[in-house]
Amino acid sequence: MQRTVTDKSIRKIEIEDVEQTAELFGADDGYLTKVCKAFGVNIVQRGDEIIITGDDTKGAEDVIRDMFFILKNGEHLDQQKVDYVLELAGEGSSYRQSMKNSDVVCFTAHGKPIKAKTTGQIEYVNKIRDNDIVFGVGPAGTGKTYLAVAMAVKAFKKKEVQRIILARPAVEAGENLGFLPGDLQEKVDPYLRPLYDALFEILGRDNAMRLKERENIEVVPLAYMRGRTLDDSFIILDEAQNTTREQMKMFLTRLGFGSKAVVTGDITQIDLPKKKASGLKDALRILRGVEGIEFAHLRDSDVVRHPLVRRIISAYDKAEHKEND
Repeated sequence: MQRTVTDKSIRKIEIEDVEQTAELFGADDGYLTKVCKAFGVNIVQRGDEIIITGDDTKGAEDVIRDMFFILKNGEHLDQQKVDYVLELAGEGSSYRQSMKNSDVVCFTAHGKPIKAKTTGQIEYVNKIRDNDIVFGVGPAGTGKTYLAVAMAVKAFKKKEVQRIILARPAVEAGENLGFLPGDLQEKVDPYLRPLYDALFEILGRDNAMRLKERENIEVVPLAYMRGRTLDDSFIILDEAQNTTREQMKMFLTRLGFGSKAVVTGDITQIDLPKKKASGLKDALRILRGVEGIEFAHLRDSDVVRHPLVRRIISAYDKAEHKEND
């Protein structure tokens, strides 16, 4: 643990592992420069100490400790993590505190722990745990589908449910099932591939396919849900922004006894024909305040893909706001 020595204008943090400071500071001291600008401080390393002087030395010290915490937990620092730590500090929070509220959801087939990595993701996972229907709404890369699948696997392994059902509307930008080659299963499989990818990573391909053969796992187009009542199941509807109002109502009313449903989507990426209203948008309006249904709204700051994904989302959001003004 890093020890901090302070007076009115200086803070000194003792370093456990001096070799970590190269990654802590970033290429060409880029991360360090960000922290200095954010808090109006000067930060230098002298031997096994980091010395902070300037305006908000307490804020800078908290961020440095958060960055050490990330490294100590075996993760690598990157631009996205540093930006997120700074954003939390600006909101009066800290990465260390948020991670105290984040438990391991489950482990991948290779033994890697799956945890919520942002405050938005922690809230999302907690709502899934505590409610029977949860809507996870947010931009690409925020872990909506992956975390929902992880929670489904956890529930299945704990025998809280007997099967996992993953569904998607077969609607994508400009494409039509009728023009794709192959039989019906071959036509719909490309639409379901992201769900298979999540399952394969968490369960392992062979195990996932074995459970699918036993019908403990189903990966199906949304249309296959009509007329069914799903008991003792963990059901995930992915890409729900591409459902119609009728499809959304149909899906939500499939829920049977002992079941849980998670609906994920991004209302900025609707691929329906212009005259068709999004079932996800409709549900957000109609179901607000209904007991037993919760909504988790993930933000750009919850993006856990390449740092450029967050910037791309932000740029598109700004462009859309300008067009609408």
